[in-house]
Amino acid sequence: MKYPSPLPDQLSVPFTVNEALIAGVARDRLKIGGLVTPSRGIRMPSDAGTLPTSAQQLAQLARPHTLVTGLSAASHATAFLLWEFPGFLPGADLPGIHISRPDAVAIARRRGVVGHRGQFFPDEIVDLGGAFVTSRARTWLDIARLMSIGELTVVADHLLRLPRPEFERRSAAHATRDELAEMLDRHKGTPGIRKARLALDQARVGADSAPETRLRLALARRGLPDADVNVPVALGGGIVRQPDLSYPEFRVAVEYDGEGHSDPAQVLKDISRDEDFAAADWILVRIGKGHMDNDARAAARKVRLALHARGWSASG
Repeated sequence: MKYPSPLPDQLSVPFTVNEALIAGVARDRLKIGGLVTPSRGIRMPSDAGTLPTSAQQLAQLARPHTLVTGLSAASHATAFLLWEFPGFLPGADLPGIHISRPDAVAIARRRGVVGHRGQFFPDEIVDLGGAFVTSRARTWLDIARLMSIGELTVVADHLLRLPRPEFERRSAAHATRDELAEMLDRHKGTPGIRKARLALDQARVGADSAPETRLRLALARRGLPDADVNVPVALGGGIVRQPDLSYPEFRVAVEYDGEGHSDPAQVLKDISRDEDFAAADWILVRIGKGHMDNDARAAARKVRLALHARGWSASG
């Protein structure tokens, strides 16, 4: 039995037929064993699987789709997943690569593709690992139609967040407030733009995670005062802590303790943190995942009680 000749190493991930021909692969080789055709003009190794399970695999599958048809870029739900945005986007788990093209050309129509058209400025399409993808700011606008204002705010907080250089390979935010505002001004009348404007109005710099943003928004919906977001607090004796949310006027701080806080080493750090706040006569309210049920009703109650204990009243 004659086995198919091996393909070049660069064709071990989804590729276009044109890429294979340029690499010296005979056209007949693309018709025999070991390859599947996810869409016209694209091939992929049969052992690569058809449904991506990670952003990296999705990028590998999306890349040839952005090349096989001119003036194409991965967008909408596909770009949402490629950029690893937080937040809940309805339909993001459905199959299909979302591809956008300028409104002056035909919409992409091919198997495995969800086609879109729109107006694009040059800086709204970027190269991500060899795939053309809508920029983070443009993707945020494109998904606005399907997302709630709260979840759009979660994404906006993620884009505006200033990174921690010691932990991340970047020194600037993914986007500035002005850049997001300019994106909205460029595309007036786009479906979902009103929700995006409301989300940008309530977005804040400083939130480190989606649960922190959801907590802040839930507290505001329940009439609690605006909190500082990740602002350092001097507790005396040279001790400075940076709670997720804080109300300096009332000496109340709020921390969201995620899954990582069950680690034994982190538990000791949390105990030390709690003692620092107590010694400085601050009330530290600790919120866990269970407090976020029912629109964070339990979390809001805990924070409200702490603020009341320090003299805050809704009428005042």
